Amino acid sequence: MRTASRRVNVSPGVVLGGPPGLFLIAGPCVIESRRHSLALARRLQAIAARQGIPFVFKASFDKANRSSVESFRGPGLEAGLDILRAVKEEVGVPVLSDIHEAWQAGRVAAVLDIVQIPAFLCRQTDLLAAAADTGLPVNIKKGQFMSPAEMKNAADKVRARGNDRILLTERGTTFGYNNLVVDVRGIPIMRSFGCPVVIDASHSVQKPGGQGTASGGDANQIPVIARAAIAAGADGLFLEVHEAPERALSDKHNSFPLRRLETLLAGLLRLNKALENRP
Repeated sequence: MRTASRRVNVSPGVVLGGPPGLFLIAGPCVIESRRHSLALARRLQAIAARQGIPFVFKASFDKANRSSVESFRGPGLEAGLDILRAVKEEVGVPVLSDIHEAWQAGRVAAVLDIVQIPAFLCRQTDLLAAAADTGLPVNIKKGQFMSPAEMKNAADKVRARGNDRILLTERGTTFGYNNLVVDVRGIPIMRSFGCPVVIDASHSVQKPGGQGTASGGDANQIPVIARAAIAAGADGLFLEVHEAPERALSDKHNSFPLRRLETLLAGLLRLNKALENRP
């Protein structure tokens, strides 16, 4: 059987990592509107409930690393937090978003259930420390330029502040220009640090800057990456999901269609169950 990872309590009744297994972090890449966020969160929560897995809603209030200055970044900190608060209160699910500067940590702490560190910023000590000091769980996305073993240093920066509620997320490694690959050997390596490990199957199929002024991607490969990562021991699945990816305001090329989500989750749960029962 796979070695159990640390369990992270996110909110009453929502625990990520350890038995019974798979959990889901999902939502649109960026907050598009209050109405859209609430509608999508309700549909995602219903799917997760039917599949019997913990669910956290994710969406960014500001995409600070968009390829072009003309790209939509989101509603901003204050408006974005108001929308995430509404999702949390009206839908009744935990919420996650990312911060890009240390000063934002204190502002998001009253709303978020998980603070996320973007992959590009996973070595920024002050940012990690500020996130840790909120006392909230911290999801650190592995930099595209980082080896799995180096992520222990990032986790240790959070632990040094007295916070051991840490998730580590694999999202692919730079492989030449405008391409990423996933080395699934990194999943058991990062699990050995005592943290639940998440596979971001959406960003793993991204082609950064592949459209010139925007990133490309191949969403059809998301199930492939997800299955391989779960087989390698990943505890959770991170997905950017949209009911109409072609209309998504960010990352439309690597957003997973909502209509296909439940089938994907059902298959991953069967795979996860088979691995848990494996001698």
